[in-house]
Order: sequence, then structure tokens, then C-alpha cells
Amino acid sequence: MPIPTENVGSLPRPMKLQEAIAAYDKGEITKEQLTAEQDAAAKDSIERMEATGTPIVSDGEQRASSFATYPITDTLAGTGLADNLAGDGQFFAIFDDGHHRQLPRLTGGPFRYKTYAADLFEQSKPYATKPMKQAVIAPSMLYLLYPLKEELEGYSREQFLDDLCDEAEKDIRKAFAAGAERVSIDFTEGRLANKRDARNPWTGENLLQTFIDLNNRVIDRFTPEERKDIGIHTCPGGDCDSVHSADVDYAELLPSMFQMNAGYFLIQLASETDKERVYKLIGENIRADANGVKQVAFIGVIDPLNPTVETAEQVAQDLVTAAKHIPTDQLGATDDCGFSPFSIDVKPKHGSPDFARDIAFQKITAREQGVQLASEQLGV
Repeated sequence: MPIPTENVGSLPRPMKLQEAIAAYDKGEITKEQLTAEQDAAAKDSIERMEATGTPIVSDGEQRASSFATYPITDTLAGTGLADNLAGDGQFFAIFDDGHHRQLPRLTGGPFRYKTYAADLFEQSKPYATKPMKQAVIAPSMLYLLYPLKEELEGYSREQFLDDLCDEAEKDIRKAFAAGAERVSIDFTEGRLANKRDARNPWTGENLLQTFIDLNNRVIDRFTPEERKDIGIHTCPGGDCDSVHSADVDYAELLPSMFQMNAGYFLIQLASETDKERVYKLIGENIRADANGVKQVAFIGVIDPLNPTVETAEQVAQDLVTAAKHIPTDQLGATDDCGFSPFSIDVKPKHGSPDFARDIAFQKITAREQGVQLASEQLGV
């Protein structure tokens, strides 16, 4: 069996779709017209991803406002915000290029998802002839909806966390029930939790272990057989071709991250300056038995923020080097991050979202070809 491989989740939205989202926010087009553009982009995403040769596909999150906010708002601008939320929450992240992304603020309880990932998955599944995966947001990200210090009157933090865990579990179960072969949980806030950025107060609150424990509250509700197909994704961000926490040492994250009892991990690595050091860290911390499931590390071999397309030989070399430190039965390949985790993404290094979209499929093709080369070289 060759080295397993899959994408993280998102693809750049076509410029036509991004323009439709803006028009919908302004009330210039109907929800039906927006849905038609999302549908066309999802269909194109699946067809083009299948053409790369990848064994498992996704719709590139073309219907989602973002990887983090799809359960709670229809668009990034806040159109269709869920109940008990206001638009003026804390920053999720401040990126290296100076731009930021802001979360909504919880105003009361109970907390409920407005949209589940399966609701979007089911609309796209008819276009696929190959198995599909689905990415979902981690409860640890949505933890940041609740005020950082004080408690909401009539809705305690623990009540919120109970509701949040129930909703996160439901999100995963519904995705599997809808036909997803695998479900990966986006955990980009994990590395950011050690940033300690004075401009962004939550990063100085030592929340990493809180995040790990919260995510395990959900993951541990699943059997080992189910958890084999539940993944965790970590990266230093990837928005507008910029990052938010690449300066945080992986040594501060990986030992804690592998405490989560997930079956596999999608780990940004192609853009790391010292990849072999991180391969070694992974080999030292990945578990052969995480409460009944063997963990697999899907290392990033593709950089979505760089328009230069990797060669198959580069991909293969990364995997062969990683195999010096990570057992081959615990090794996989992925992209560093989603190609556009937020629906509105101008992709400045690429020149345009449409060009970035074309490049994304070329990169995925290179990943698939490199995985085949590495599998042959490693005899797996």
C-alpha cells in the first residue's frame, strides 16, 4: 500500500465566486444566485482534484465562509450570523503582513451551530466519483467565542463548553453519516497559542493545554475504529499568502499535540526552515497506541503560499528523509495548509485567486506523483 496522502481542505475561490459573495453581502444578488456560484465552484473543484490522481478529494470548502466560521455565519462579513452572536469578537489572528481576522462574540446561550459541515458536504458529494473527506473546525477555535476573562450572565463557561462539545461531536458524526471517508479537525490555533502576541491577548493566556484537553473531550467520544479516520491539522496560518505563527517553535507544540487521541495529523512542513529537525520531533512524539489507534503523521510537502510548483522529486525526497525518523507505517503526505482557508482571499503573491487556483491543482498533482516515487523508493 503506498504512502497515504490527502489535502487539508480549502482551495482558492474563483474571483467570480468572491465577487458574488461581496454582491450578496451588499444585497445585490439573492441567496439562490450565490448558491449557484458556490455550486459551480464546488463542482469544478472536485472534477479538477480528481484529475490530479489524488485518492481522496474535497470540494475545497467553496461553500464555507471560512474553515473556522462555517458553523456560525453565511459569509465572512457576517451576513447570516447565528443566534446569540455579535460581530465584534476578539481577533483570531494577526498575520505577519499586518492584516487580521476577527471572530464573532458570544452574547448568551445556548450555543448552537447554524450550519454543519455535512450540510455543505451533501451538496457537493454527487459530483464526486472518488471518496471524499471533510474538514471541520476544532472546538478549541470556537472556545474563543466566549469572553476571555469574565463569564456571561446566565450562561457559564462550563455550560458553553458542554454545548460546544456536543455540537462539535455532532459536526463530525454528521460528516461521517453523510459519506465522508475521513474527517480532519482544523487546529491552527494550536501553534498560535504559544505566540504570546501582546496585540492579541488570548495568545498570552497559556491556552494550549486547555485546547488539547477540550479537543480530547470530543475525540474521546469516538471508538478507536472511528478515530482512525479522524485527523488533526496544524499550521502557522495561511491567509492572503501570509502566516501568523511560523516563528513559534514546533517543539512548543508537537509534544502536546500528539496527546490528542486522533488517528492522524496533517502537519505543515514544506515551508519550515529546518524540516529534518521537525521530522525527528514527530518521530519522538507520535504514538503507536493512542488509546487503541496508531497515529499517522501526514507531513506537509507542498507550500500553498508559494506560487512556485514543487517537483515530484522534491516531494519524494522530503518523504524519504522523513522516513529516517518516522516509521513508514506512520507516515503520510499532505499540503502545508488549506490553499485559502478564508473565502475572501486575494492571494497577492500569486497575482490573482484564479491563477492561485490553477497553481493549486498543479501542486496537488506534484504531491501525488511524489508520493508514488517515494513509495517505490521506500518499498511501501
